[in-house]
Amino acid sequence: MMDKWVVVFVTYDALEAEMLKDLIESGGIDVVLRSSKVTPYPVNIGRMGEVTLLVKEEDKETVVELIDNFINNNGGTEEL
Repeated sequence: MMDKWVVVFVTYDALEAEMLKDLIESGGIDVVLRSSKVTPYPVNIGRMGEVTLLVKEEDKETVVELIDNFINNNGGTEEL
């Protein structure tokens, strides 16, 4: 059976996405980053610059709480 992956966070900052990915993976949770960005061109036009973090559906609640705690304790990034 295939796992269902759900979006837990969207950002336009690739560094922020990588930091959150590392944080989530440090808890032993699989995470996937998805982006439509064309790498050689630093363009953020609409959804083209969007980076989406996805986790397995059963991990969503844990990951959302982890991200919320990170944002609240580090004064970083946008709300979910």
